[in-house]
Amino acid sequence: MVLRKIVATLSLASLLCLAATPARAQDAVSKDTAAAVKASFLNDLDALRGKFVGLAEAFPQDKYTWRPMEGVRSVSEVLMLAAFEGYSFIPSSFGGKNADLGGPQEAAKLRTLTDKAQVIEHLNKGFAHAKKELEALDPATLTAKRKIMISPNPLAVTDIALGIGGDLHEHLGQMIAYARMNHIVPPWSK
Repeated sequence: MVLRKIVATLSLASLLCLAATPARAQDAVSKDTAAAVKASFLNDLDALRGKFVGLAEAFPQDKYTWRPMEGVRSVSEVLMLAAFEGYSFIPSSFGGKNADLGGPQEAAKLRTLTDKAQVIEHLNKGFAHAKKELEALDPATLTAKRKIMISPNPLAVTDIALGIGGDLHEHLGQMIAYARMNHIVPPWSK
């Protein structure tokens, strides 16, 4: 299973590297390329969800407010950031719909959750929402460049997938570092 996830991640990286060159040269990608990128990204999203949830479960409740120093996110803040990426950033970047979380005040309250069970629930819901929205997208809608929040210029779907995937993997690495600093072994490393 771990080998399958490694192969899937390497396949995504290879596909995206190969697909990115024609996308920049032509300002668009083919429907087949968009479908392949979407499928690979969804596969990576499943692997990421499993690792984030695994780490969230491995941390004891009393460590959810732990942070390595002032000015950086706590354990629960990093996990809720990942949940919010599933609720909004991921689907909207690909052309899907954000989850209805209520107004800005309700969303702000969610970002500050520190209850382990609630954080895990939102991780699962956030990733499930992103997956549902991406699965519903027709690859033909992913062929043109699109403007997303983190870039001043429109991006091809290959660049969007690489950027978001890289961001999520960075936060996963952050959580792994937090775990190691707290003498918690990531579940897949046991």
